[in-house]
Amino acid sequence: MKPIQLPLGVRLRDDATFANFYPGANAAALGYAERLCEPDAGWTESLIYLWGAEGVGRSHLLQAACIRFEQRRELAIYLPLAEVADYGPVLLDNLEQSELVCLDDLEAIAGRADWEEALFHLFNRLRDCGRRLLLSASVPPRELSIELPDLKSRLTLALVFQLQGLSDEDKLRALQLRASRRGLHLTDEVGRFILTRGSRSMAALFDLLDKLDQASLQAQRRLTIPFLKETLGW
Repeated sequence: MKPIQLPLGVRLRDDATFANFYPGANAAALGYAERLCEPDAGWTESLIYLWGAEGVGRSHLLQAACIRFEQRRELAIYLPLAEVADYGPVLLDNLEQSELVCLDDLEAIAGRADWEEALFHLFNRLRDCGRRLLLSASVPPRELSIELPDLKSRLTLALVFQLQGLSDEDKLRALQLRASRRGLHLTDEVGRFILTRGSRSMAALFDLLDKLDQASLQAQRRLTIPFLKETLGW
């Protein structure tokens, strides 16, 4: 059997862990994603489809599942299809060698006959080998522009969860969780100041927190509103 060969540049984020994921209204999706990673998960628990708008945490959960497997020294594969689709469906060859396959942005290959055929056969190989499959897309399965009837049928077997965006209060708690895991203390006052002045995107907010972490470390100062104004020019 040929070894798995993936394009260069596909990397997992070190901070994309289950412990770093603040669920908000997505506790059920988080719980089932973690359950999928358990050694005794059955096939009915081993096919999950997450959908939602950009920035709600789909990629985070897929990468967190891969990291969980890698921590057990088991092979897991993460493919961001929107980034790698041009390499062709050959990327799906031999993925059943992995204990877990995570395919992100499924809409990127919907309507492409070669990809749909390859994904259908991958479904079957993973099921036959008792592997797990975690899928993500921006829309629910019924709204994907899938043209292959057999693939449409396979997608109906998945447990489906819609990921919801975080409320402002949940965004504050998510920032505080991420800060605490970096050894930072983010007060409610400073956190709300960030939410008032910063982006609405959680990815951008986390990037901002990374910047503040570095600046705080270099300046040996706590996260305060005056420090944020000085560092960010707000």
